[in-house]
Amino acid sequence: MTATSSVLESPGGVASPNFAGLSQNELAYTQLKHRLTTLFYKPGDYLNTAALMADLQLGRTPLNHALHRLATEGLVQVIPRKGVMVAPLSIDDALNMIDVRLVNERLCARLAAARITQAEVAELAHISEAFDSAVAERNVAAMMDCDRQFHEAIADASRNPVLIEVLRVLHARSQRFWAISLSAAGHVVEVRGEHQSILDALAAGDADAAEAAISHHVLSFRQALLNKP
Repeated sequence: MTATSSVLESPGGVASPNFAGLSQNELAYTQLKHRLTTLFYKPGDYLNTAALMADLQLGRTPLNHALHRLATEGLVQVIPRKGVMVAPLSIDDALNMIDVRLVNERLCARLAAARITQAEVAELAHISEAFDSAVAERNVAAMMDCDRQFHEAIADASRNPVLIEVLRVLHARSQRFWAISLSAAGHVVEVRGEHQSILDALAAGDADAAEAAISHHVLSFRQALLNKP
């Protein structure tokens, strides 16, 4: 069993997050999660610990901690007597997850609209601009990272630790499907407008508009994933 070296192709290249200052455990977790969510490691592939140690230049203990943590998030599966496999992608799983996301994202948007600060609005605007730049550069990995940051920032603004944790796991599991949805014609352009609508509603403190905007965003993701016209 070997770790795959395949990469999600993107004319802009594959970007990596900033790993500076992380502990060995967090470094292993962050690097592996980034590679899983960008489909650097493909669904169904087996990950060999020795190969990962050489590739990521990390020890066995932090890698094992990271793999077990990622297993709880549904990104890998620990198969007895076989090893660790990248979790397969299922459209049924995606649709079920979107149903759960829709309920939680609506609640998050309403809470965030009431509790978000001007500094957080400014940060969301900055992330939205970075997403636009990634689109212009056709950098798929950077687009995905910006979208993750955008949703995490909204979750943080909800000030609800339980909801933040629930959405963190859902977003991580959604990102692999998000990579696939980028292939739908025109979807990236739609996302840019959807982000702006969410941002405008939150900046205005309009809970109803924020809920409607986030609902449209999640359902647009669903439609793109199903590749409907």
